[in-house]
Amino acid sequence: MRWINNWASFGLGIFLSVPLALSGQAAQSLQPPTSAPAMPPAPMAPHAAPRFAVLLDAAHGGSDTGARLTATFLEKDLTLDLSNRLRSMLNARGMPVITTRLSDAMLPPSSRAEIANRTPFAACILIHATATGSGVHLYTSSLAPSAPVKFLPWQTAQSAYVTQSLKLSSDIDSALAHAEIPVTLGRTSLQPMDSFACPAVAVEIAPLQAGGSTKARPVSDESYQREILEALAAAIDQWRNDWGQQP
Repeated sequence: MRWINNWASFGLGIFLSVPLALSGQAAQSLQPPTSAPAMPPAPMAPHAAPRFAVLLDAAHGGSDTGARLTATFLEKDLTLDLSNRLRSMLNARGMPVITTRLSDAMLPPSSRAEIANRTPFAACILIHATATGSGVHLYTSSLAPSAPVKFLPWQTAQSAYVTQSLKLSSDIDSALAHAEIPVTLGRTSLQPMDSFACPAVAVEIAPLQAGGSTKARPVSDESYQREILEALAAAIDQWRNDWGQQP
């Protein structure tokens, strides 16, 4: 996975088609602004979502290819495919889902954050992939937790959600462990995640290296991908149950 922090290096004006699976409600299309605002509006402080909704952010896209997973397999293509398949799994469980991109389009971090902060999402999952390591790497923001305020600074909005993000990461970790998929936990400074005003976890899928009781499986292995996606769907379903019990 290649972290990209230079927002100015991306082009703008990309049309997004964003599905909204809300009790038969027709899919919606959102279009980011044609130019990045000099000072993006700060997201509101945390508050309870009126309904449980999930954001899926497929990393990279367009000329931003991400990591080269094999000679012919790019990160941008895998993340988009995984995002679409996970969306279908969550929809089947009755969860509303919005994805930041539905095609091979380049989308700057600022626009991804704007989409994430338009709706009070209960879970935001950023999907990445890598050719190194083993199993699944889970990252949460390295920002220090902060108390909710009326308006949150745009580039550090995630600080008010770090505690919830760590709990979401724990649910995902447990589901992957149940599926016997090794997990590496980490914290990092990452845009757009640091600007997300929602519980957020970056999920980076790596090949499965051969071990004592496991055989090597590349990231291109569809059954391996399916096992990871099923674990993610189960974890988000558990998070939904936990979410309903929150005050």
